[in-house]
Amino acid sequence: MLSSVPTRLIAQRSRSLSPCRRVLQTSASGATCQGVRETPAEINRNPIVSTSRVSRRGILAEETPGASVNPLVQYHHLAPRWLSSLQNRRGSWAALASRGRNNNQYWEESGQSGGGGEGRGTGGGAGRAGAASVGVLSAAAVAFCLKKDSDNKGDALLEAARTNNSQDVARLVKEGVDPNHRHRLGWTALMVATMNRQHSVVKVLLEAGADPNAGDHFNNVYDTSREKGIHSLEVLVSREDEFSSRLSSRAGFHGCTALHYATLADDPNTVRMLLEAGANPLQTNGLGHTARAYAKEGEASKVLQEFEGKFQELQARREAEERRRFPLERRLKEHIIGQEGAINTVASACSCFALSSFSSLLLSSTPSHTIRRKENGWYDEEHPLVFLFLGSSGIGKTELAKQVARYMHKDMKKGFIRMDMSEFQEKHEVAKFIGSPPGYVGHEEGGQLTKLLKACPNAVVLFDEVDKAHPDVLTIMLQLFDEGRLTDGKGKTIECKDAIFIMTSNIASDEIAQHALQLREEAEVVSRRKLADNLEEVQKGDDVKISRQFKDSVIRPILKAHYRRDEFLGRINEIVYFLPFCHSELLQLVTKELNFWAKKAKQRHGINLQWERPVLDLLAGGYNMHYGARSIKHEVERRVVNQLAAAYEQELLPKGCTLRLSVQSEDQERSAPSLRLEVVGEDSSSRTLDIRPPLSPEH
Repeated sequence: MLSSVPTRLIAQRSRSLSPCRRVLQTSASGATCQGVRETPAEINRNPIVSTSRVSRRGILAEETPGASVNPLVQYHHLAPRWLSSLQNRRGSWAALASRGRNNNQYWEESGQSGGGGEGRGTGGGAGRAGAASVGVLSAAAVAFCLKKDSDNKGDALLEAARTNNSQDVARLVKEGVDPNHRHRLGWTALMVATMNRQHSVVKVLLEAGADPNAGDHFNNVYDTSREKGIHSLEVLVSREDEFSSRLSSRAGFHGCTALHYATLADDPNTVRMLLEAGANPLQTNGLGHTARAYAKEGEASKVLQEFEGKFQELQARREAEERRRFPLERRLKEHIIGQEGAINTVASACSCFALSSFSSLLLSSTPSHTIRRKENGWYDEEHPLVFLFLGSSGIGKTELAKQVARYMHKDMKKGFIRMDMSEFQEKHEVAKFIGSPPGYVGHEEGGQLTKLLKACPNAVVLFDEVDKAHPDVLTIMLQLFDEGRLTDGKGKTIECKDAIFIMTSNIASDEIAQHALQLREEAEVVSRRKLADNLEEVQKGDDVKISRQFKDSVIRPILKAHYRRDEFLGRINEIVYFLPFCHSELLQLVTKELNFWAKKAKQRHGINLQWERPVLDLLAGGYNMHYGARSIKHEVERRVVNQLAAAYEQELLPKGCTLRLSVQSEDQERSAPSLRLEVVGEDSSSRTLDIRPPLSPEH
């Protein structure tokens, strides 16, 4: 039966299943065994082994003379592992044999046709049983081998890329094989071709749409062995036979792209081919190294350096074009309702600057040190940006800071630092900010802010409720806001001149709110005089602006009385004022909150929730100027969500039904309008739900 299996298949599988055979190979002249390292002949064939590049050391297999090792000692050292692996495979074969007997397939047929005659007696029966067992194990072994080396087109693509068979690669791609197909250990065909200098295969794969920026999932032999649950020797054999034998088994390759491997192979032609196909020369691997970090001095290094500059210029143009098409104000307004004045102050209300045109700078009337200036390069790099957000609670101050951080940084975990200043109300808690001095407990841990700023010096830092912090903490902020540096408890200075610092405070929130309401009333009177058709337009944030006189005569004295120092206020670039919501903005808040709960009802209970326009006006009436958007959230939960929960508990909601929220008009019993729930039928008929007390939605 084994004769029907191709010899190449069995030889390849036996090589991967028996790594001891590779270990014990010696030359006829008695050359010393080097274990799983390359033989001297293999090293001589490799032109990239010897290198003086420090960063390449430990990545490529080193050319060191192997020590004389007794093959018998290595055999006794590796034999237990091989026997354990063999027992596991025999268990797999036995499982396959048992499954085959239960399915009345080949096993019973071979037992019936293999009988020789009744005269064989007991010995004949034993022979038949032994023959059947041998047949079972042989067939199971063949099935295992065929399963491992089945005609998988993805694996065939990898093998064709390794052997420089460009015709097979093109044929497999035309047949629908994904050019980004990965080996079970994590690499792609493009990585195999670049590492083995197969130029024709690289060209075919790139034309077929292979991703040159895809990272390798393979780390090293031992980590991959633990992750995949495969014996480390089998991983080593697969890496050497199916990828390349010129790489170290202990170095980490996670995240390496085809460009990294082409650089390790010191192949300038492949490097240029990948870069022209869109490879990112600034992309780093799992260790944080770009491809140029592994390049030797020569043509490959020059090509990488050349394309790094071109890529940065192209990336800057793309980002500038994206900012022109989709400016920061528009991005922020997608997540924040109202506060257009605050958004325009932070993002700068003028058009984008062009870096190559100085005239655009002269024609612009931008507030100093805005985010647009920073992202386009028109800012003082010696001083960070500092904002102070003033307004009542729940008005959007913290959310605006988060959205700015999300816009400036892709990684929100590192790019956004939030410090709750209510935790720094005591004098001794300054140590938590920058770290304890030498000799005190926690000196080695460092400070909360200094550690995070050291990891990301250009982060967006939010000091929430800064008015609650101790004055000594504000003293530390003086050098932070002025020169963008901070010295921790260990005496080390952290430079953070590219950071953006945002402080929030509730100081003078009542004065700001009353002034804004007064301005809106005056705008309403003016609009009535002009017979405006739509009064909501005059209530938008753009039409209500805090006057300069109010800032100087009311807000400044309050801030100075609280912080007691002009040098602190003088370091703030912009004071941003957050105004109470107008009626149109309240309707948007209510709609957003109802959409949130409608989505929950659909996902959790399959209920479609609808509402009428008067419902929005009724719920907007629960707005409290001192609590901001949180008061709308609580109003929706009290008057809508409570009703839904009570009706669901009393089994009044059929599965998959449609609910409609409506306003019940005033009558003699009720002094104010209330909400009611109606079940809408398929024929558009409605039925009001009778929710039993004491679960009343109004209490």
